[in-house]
Amino acid sequence: MTKRKRVGYVVVGLGRISHKAILPAFRHSERAKLVAVVSGTAEKARRLADEFGARAWYTYADYDACLANPEVEAVFIATDNASHAPFSVRAAQAGRHVLCEKPMATTVEECRQMIRACRERNVRLMIAYRKYFEPASLALKNLVASGKLGKLKIIHSAFTFTLAPGKRGAAWHLNSRASGGGALVDVGIYCVNAVRWLTGMEPVEANAYSWSEDRKHFGDVEQSIGFQLKFPDSLFVQASASFGAARATFLNVIGEKGWAALDPAFAYDEERRLFGKIEGRWFEKHFKVIDEFALELDAFADCIRRGRDPEPNGWEGLRDVAVMQAIYRAARRGKWVPIAASGKDG
Repeated sequence: MTKRKRVGYVVVGLGRISHKAILPAFRHSERAKLVAVVSGTAEKARRLADEFGARAWYTYADYDACLANPEVEAVFIATDNASHAPFSVRAAQAGRHVLCEKPMATTVEECRQMIRACRERNVRLMIAYRKYFEPASLALKNLVASGKLGKLKIIHSAFTFTLAPGKRGAAWHLNSRASGGGALVDVGIYCVNAVRWLTGMEPVEANAYSWSEDRKHFGDVEQSIGFQLKFPDSLFVQASASFGAARATFLNVIGEKGWAALDPAFAYDEERRLFGKIEGRWFEKHFKVIDEFALELDAFADCIRRGRDPEPNGWEGLRDVAVMQAIYRAARRGKWVPIAASGKDG
């Protein structure tokens, strides 16, 4: 069998997640290669291109020239949330495949614009949820699917950490126009997507309460939020996200026959433990740290080469945004609100 040519990527947006995780992942990738980077400043673009071996670098003002580069086949969008849609649409219109960081966009309509643009040019669109390819998360999903836990009744989840307002790169997270929200859109989205992915079900109602202890820095976005989701068949979800607590990430799934917990659940730089108790018997498995971003890059590259739609695709990203918008409505109104169905009619 002929070895497939690696897919050439450009990374757009060179903030902390790009520097610490996305760019280094190309060194471990089997099917993807870094050919270019794009940043807001020429100095940063040049420096990181040299550090990670990209042959070309551009500023945001040169984005069209980047998209015209014949080596660029796929675009990894890792900018602030508000610019995901415009950068993705322009990439699709130039015939480039799009891998976009979560959240997909700040509104459902922006998500639809991205889906339409990619569909019209017949390019692939994937949203960067690492857990779809990570062994511990897959083990939990397989356990749920096996039925060994029985009918699912309750799920608890959280993702919290301390965001230092003065830290480099933190500013746009505190600006609602650039971010679309606070702790919910940055880390709470992991809880939302994980539950939808694990269960294969869509929530029908949401309730929430948000608060900010540090009003000086968190006046425009919420510092913390607790939310509840009702699913069909009597499944109830309780989740929390915060920029003002110790780092913690977990998923606790409780069924009629047993329970299972993944802790840590969402961090990419810690060993993971999957443990629980099923019909009176304890179990525990450990999963070493691996490069989840490389798995993600390779999965999308494989879809491109094989001409297949990726998972998670744009519709998964859109549904997460719809759920988060309902959570914010519930927090503002102080009561349960329905979650509108987001069908494939875009």
